[in-house]
Amino acid sequence: MSKALLVAGTTSDAGKSVVTAGICRWLARQGVAVAPFKAQNMSLNSFVTADGAEIGRAQAMQAQAARVEPEAAMNPVLLKPGGDGRSQVVLLGRPVAEVGALDYRDRKPVLLERALECLADLRRRFDVVVCEGAGSPTEINLRDRDIANMGLATAAGLPVVVVGDIDRGGVFAAMYGTLALLSAEDQRHVAGWFVNKFRGDARLLAPGLEMLRELTGRPVLGTLPMLPDLWLDAEDSLDLSTVVERTAARGPLGADVLRVAVLRFPRLSNFTDLDALVQEPGVLVRWATRPEELADADLVVLPGTRATVADLAWLRERGLEPVLRARAAAGLPLLGVCGGYQMLARSIVDEVESKAGAVDGLGLLPTHVRFGAEKVLGRPVGEAYGQRVEGYEIHHGVVAVEGGEPFLDGCRVGSVWGTTWHGALENDGFRRELLREVAAAAGRAFVPAPDTSFADAREARLDRLGELIEEHADTDALWKLIEGGVPAAGSLPTLAPGAPGEHA
Repeated sequence: MSKALLVAGTTSDAGKSVVTAGICRWLARQGVAVAPFKAQNMSLNSFVTADGAEIGRAQAMQAQAARVEPEAAMNPVLLKPGGDGRSQVVLLGRPVAEVGALDYRDRKPVLLERALECLADLRRRFDVVVCEGAGSPTEINLRDRDIANMGLATAAGLPVVVVGDIDRGGVFAAMYGTLALLSAEDQRHVAGWFVNKFRGDARLLAPGLEMLRELTGRPVLGTLPMLPDLWLDAEDSLDLSTVVERTAARGPLGADVLRVAVLRFPRLSNFTDLDALVQEPGVLVRWATRPEELADADLVVLPGTRATVADLAWLRERGLEPVLRARAAAGLPLLGVCGGYQMLARSIVDEVESKAGAVDGLGLLPTHVRFGAEKVLGRPVGEAYGQRVEGYEIHHGVVAVEGGEPFLDGCRVGSVWGTTWHGALENDGFRRELLREVAAAAGRAFVPAPDTSFADAREARLDRLGELIEEHADTDALWKLIEGGVPAAGSLPTLAPGAPGEHA
């Protein structure tokens, strides 16, 4: 069986995905055959593999960091939260159930078996598998059914490193407390720490790192600096603010900038579609939840959503519908993607997702939507503006088009575009032509940059992650841990109090 490592975190958004991707790219650059793995992911940002399986978008990004094709085994269990306290369970790339938290808990023993099978399969085919945990390993109320953190580590015999976010404060307490709340058996697997998002004078931090080693018996394997302009495929809404904070390195080529307002739906999904727009010089992307925030927008985007009917109701409650109608009547550009495209229809019939039955859409496109029980998953290829376009689709709503001009398996009427395709904006030629038309419709002297490559920008950032590990981690110690596996029993101290009830 090949080598493997689990990257856990003191909290959600501590940097597990970043460290996992960085280790994958560091190993890949050395010629090591490496694969990412996350047993259970909860995210509304997903991706479709070449064979039509749905996995977390972060695992697809990590596969790219590892320079391998993403596959279902890399994320065997994906949970997609809905608006009613229930989540869709996607197992090995296919939806199998809609469950509440307690129902899902009962399924976990079976799901752990499937996750372990997938991990074992990857370990047979790759030299190293870098696993990412979920949330925190010290969710003590959930430990007995854990399949993503210490439950996975103990079942598969994985050494564990724990990442802490120093930028939010309290990182030493979080690390010490994480270890102290684990059982003695779980603590044996934890072999080191990563401090993430550090900014400041390293000399001031050094005493704290040494005290942490003395207190826990575990070394800090890396102190990774804050990289504020480093975007990656985000997993959840904790990352939403980074989308609007990012701007391209260069200013506009023409006299004007182009302003893009994106509706921030409560159940927003696949907001990674916006990343390519943010990379364009002179394109300003911002979130919008109120009518006045659309006033000066040159393009309004209705993005994907996990709950089309519920988020359409939210849109109406916010008073956004009259503004969208007025924009369309004035010839100002609107773009709907997946769920956002469905909202633009004349009618929506949903007995599957919301079970709301027949609902009036916004009526801005000559389409009708009917939700089907079977999820549509695919990697379509087409053409628009004379440019080749590749994308991926993930939806239950099937759109019947009854007019307008064809547009990426969707349609267009005047300044209103709609498509089920995610990822279309990552195609450079298509994106430039769309922005050129948007600028013309909005009367802006905006010129798309002729040399922006989204794929190159993504690769450069993945390389930066690999360099982050190479330059700021103890790679010799990290490799020894990967190669040596779980530290020998008794070689590391056990902290009190341990898991609740352990000393009763």
